[in-house]
Amino acid sequence: MPLSSNFCSKNIKAMWKGRFSQDTSSLVQQFGESISYDWRLFPQDIAGSIAHARGQLTAGLLNADEFAAIEGGLRGIEADIRAGKFEFKTSLEDIHMNIEAELTRRIGPPGAKLHTARSRNDQVATDTRLYCRCEIDGLSTAIRGLQLALLERAERYATTVIPGYTHLQRGQPVTAGHHFLAYVEMLERDQSRLADCRKRLNISPLGSGALAGSTINLDRHAIATELGFDGVTHNSMDAIADRDYIAELLFVMALCGAHLSRLSEDLILWCTSEFAFAALSDAHTTGSSLMPQKKNPDVCELTRGKTGRLVGNLMNLLVALKGLPLTYNRDLQEDKPPLFDSVDTLRLILAVNTELIAAMELREENCRRAASDPMLLATDLADYLVKSGMPFRHAHECVGKAVAESLRSGIPLDQLDFSALDPAFGTDAGAVFSLERALAARSNLGSPSIANVRAEIQRWQQILHQSSAL
Repeated sequence: MPLSSNFCSKNIKAMWKGRFSQDTSSLVQQFGESISYDWRLFPQDIAGSIAHARGQLTAGLLNADEFAAIEGGLRGIEADIRAGKFEFKTSLEDIHMNIEAELTRRIGPPGAKLHTARSRNDQVATDTRLYCRCEIDGLSTAIRGLQLALLERAERYATTVIPGYTHLQRGQPVTAGHHFLAYVEMLERDQSRLADCRKRLNISPLGSGALAGSTINLDRHAIATELGFDGVTHNSMDAIADRDYIAELLFVMALCGAHLSRLSEDLILWCTSEFAFAALSDAHTTGSSLMPQKKNPDVCELTRGKTGRLVGNLMNLLVALKGLPLTYNRDLQEDKPPLFDSVDTLRLILAVNTELIAAMELREENCRRAASDPMLLATDLADYLVKSGMPFRHAHECVGKAVAESLRSGIPLDQLDFSALDPAFGTDAGAVFSLERALAARSNLGSPSIANVRAEIQRWQQILHQSSAL
């Protein structure tokens, strides 16, 4: 949301100025303000303030008319902010003081009572917890959308055989469906970590004051319940100093970004002329300003690049937290820029990759041709010898010699005279070189037989569609 044009123009007296005899330097105001980015906490700040005021009402610190004036004033401020009609002021530093000052200007003395029994320290801790909780829910929905797109591709290409790779060298045959499902699994772990993070952060620090609570006691549990928290913090100093929940969320977002970066790298390779396994839609690629033939996978490359921002934001916060004494230090103001940036970045990454995956096509004939490399079944040939009673290490060496002979002679591995190479090979050794047979034999749970892949697709369809219905 853009700030008003006269955002920096008015020097309204800060709400903590009673102890000071000089106005704050304009450079210090510029250096210390956070309203340019923490304005986006306004829904959480207003919700927290209304719940706090209700606690004051219950405790007899406000009468019904005063509470109604506060609630009505805050709702009006919220509506103005959403409509872009609210003027934020740097002299008031942050979202908390901007809202409170405007509330007092609008409703008079009742507004000045709102801050009774709270500090900006527990206020911002409450706001950021509420914000993280809301964004976790949004990110979870976005991850589900990408999982569903991957699942649809897995179903479409469940029987499309491709080489599986280690060290970026062809290893063994798998199916594209199995490959896509690997990323569904990764994203599910991200979902689980988000849920764990949400559970840990969903406790209310409101009532912890600046660091030692307040001599004016409100019903913390009732206020927490109104805000949807599962409970309250039990140590006021930790409640004020704690930013673990932000660090944890930044870690989960960075790891999710790393997963999507790996997917992007796969797709970048698959879209090269050298691999030619996949084709991205024109809507999700770009051209070259010089080379008219180019079709560049920019979404994948940007995903890979933006993951560095997610990792950097995590490091930003961890370095800011390192060595801070209890409890609040102004360094903690620097928790929000990396948090907001990571949320915005990952949300966009998830949305654009969901579109990209849904529109992507595989070049199945090229996939099949690459998967027909008989070297992919060298391990199956070793397993053939093991089944006849040979120790695996001996079988590995024997097949290794066959591979060496294939490379030396130029004869494809599946066309060698195995009995001439070693009497351990029977006349049926060549039957190993069947992709259909090789995949069907990989029937152990978690392996890429087509039957397994289809069963996993069914299982994930049930999981994801049930989750989406909640």
